[in-house]
Amino acid sequence: MPLPTEPIGSVPRPADLLEATPSELPAAQDRAVRDTIRRMEELGSPVVTDGEQSKPSFATYPIAGLPDLSPEGVVIPFADGHQRRLPRLTAGPFRYTHHAVDYLRAAQRHAAVPVKQAVIAPSALSLLYPAEGIDGYPRQAFLDDLADAAEADIRSCLEAGAHLVQLDFTEARLSLKLDPGGGVLDDFIALNNQVLERFSADERARIGVHTCPGGDLDSTHSLDIDYAGLLPRLFQLKAGAFHVQMASEPDPDKALAIVAEHLPAQARIFVGVTDPIDPVVETPEQVRDRVLAAARHLPVERLGTCDDCGFSPFADDTSTSRDVAFAKIAARVRGTELASSVLGV
Repeated sequence: MPLPTEPIGSVPRPADLLEATPSELPAAQDRAVRDTIRRMEELGSPVVTDGEQSKPSFATYPIAGLPDLSPEGVVIPFADGHQRRLPRLTAGPFRYTHHAVDYLRAAQRHAAVPVKQAVIAPSALSLLYPAEGIDGYPRQAFLDDLADAAEADIRSCLEAGAHLVQLDFTEARLSLKLDPGGGVLDDFIALNNQVLERFSADERARIGVHTCPGGDLDSTHSLDIDYAGLLPRLFQLKAGAFHVQMASEPDPDKALAIVAEHLPAQARIFVGVTDPIDPVVETPEQVRDRVLAAARHLPVERLGTCDDCGFSPFADDTSTSRDVAFAKIAARVRGTELASSVLGV
């Protein structure tokens, strides 16, 4: 069988979805999900996602409409100067308002191939809790509630038949920019493992972790941070798969050597072979060569391919067109097939 290949998650939303009124929104979302899955399947993608067409963002879907939030939360700075800001929790107890399994089930209604589901890592949502604390709701109580909610989000997707549940952990590399000593990253790893340890070995085989330097409005938040500080810690996570940005990495051979050195037993590595931020569409031959370069470092039987990142993690990001995103997905699928033929798999 050819090497496995998977999308990360988001695809740019069509204009009619972005412009839909509240009353038009459900129908527009369903059309966008159906079209996204149709186009992925027509390109030969063996696994599909819903393109996150119904999510406000990859990070905030579980808290959309939560009343106990202030807009003045943690700021995420990007290299081009723009910022995104997380909300700040103002009261407890913390609960999810929306669950990933609902997106999964909506996608499964339209899909003829396996569907994977992205969920936000609990470490990202831990940033909602303010440094000054919340009266009557200590941080540990919040973390306990968060871990319970994150476990339920993942478990419900596994039980609903997700091909794989992918934790989006894009804050990992950013944490080393904010705290070069790595204490924040270690706390993130510990929290995520607290959740992952609640699953059996068989269940963890269907749970993956995605890392990248962020991608929004054709910019990143942490590409300047050396992967060497992240990757050994990343592979301490008790997951069965890792989806690792590599196409846009300045020195992929160096990064792949670190991956090979710290590769956890039994884990599969999905290497990024398309760069969603680069407006130039990769050729299948470029993708093939990136896969072959990865195969010089990693066991072929534990290798897969993916896009570096989602194409539109925030719903309002239209910096990449929908057609360009699908052209890059087509190149990834075809290039992975070409590499599989060369490698004899």
